[in-house]
Amino acid sequence: MVDAPREPAPFPPLAIRAQLRWGIVGPIVEELAPTSVIEVGVGQGAVGARIASMTHTYVGVEIDRQSYEQALVNIAPFGGSVYNGMLSEVWSDSADLVCAFEVLEHIEDDAGALVDWVSHINPGGHLLLSVPANPDRYGPMDEYAGHFRRYSPESITAAVLAAGLVDVRATLYGSPLGYALEAVRNPIDARKLKRAEGLSVEDMTKASGRTFQFGRRSWKSAVATTATAPFVWMQRHVPGGIGLVVVARRPAP
Repeated sequence: MVDAPREPAPFPPLAIRAQLRWGIVGPIVEELAPTSVIEVGVGQGAVGARIASMTHTYVGVEIDRQSYEQALVNIAPFGGSVYNGMLSEVWSDSADLVCAFEVLEHIEDDAGALVDWVSHINPGGHLLLSVPANPDRYGPMDEYAGHFRRYSPESITAAVLAAGLVDVRATLYGSPLGYALEAVRNPIDARKLKRAEGLSVEDMTKASGRTFQFGRRSWKSAVATTATAPFVWMQRHVPGGIGLVVVARRPAP
């Protein structure tokens, strides 16, 4: 008797801002069609699960132990591997694509981080990252998340070029819904900051990957996905945005 084919595992739900981001990131990954991917700072692995399903070899790295354990559960069904620690500590190989979504702004030495990530890209391969946009929008939400900075299209492009990459494309995303999300989160996080005395930037960075995440079976995730869908389309046609998605290539020798 032949067993019936198994249904593919459902993807873990994306937080609302991540849904907006994936509307830009997903088509880029599809366009690049990498055979191997390294993702730095996978959080709980909702994006990593999707990328793992699109490539042959996926390796994710996460410093927060609690997020790492959830990322294992979310990414393993799609054939990916996840490690707990810093990239330079746990993985030495290179890949066609290195990703880091909402990670660079948490690192004080962002130039050094970019150089490290580029060293893990195969010649001719790509870096794909996202960062919060517009330094003038830096506020309580950024501080509570452990952000050192936000970026303009010009500043992130210059940083990526300085790390040795070429063919840089920087795309703003998240308008108009992202502005409303930040308007809601800033006063909430301002109150949280008053209760967060003694927390280090590292503590807040680790916790940020667990903030506003949906449970796999949460009815809220289904409602949020449906409500956000029009804005995923709209952001491609409305100027501005609260985040930047950047892709660039490592030159072949």
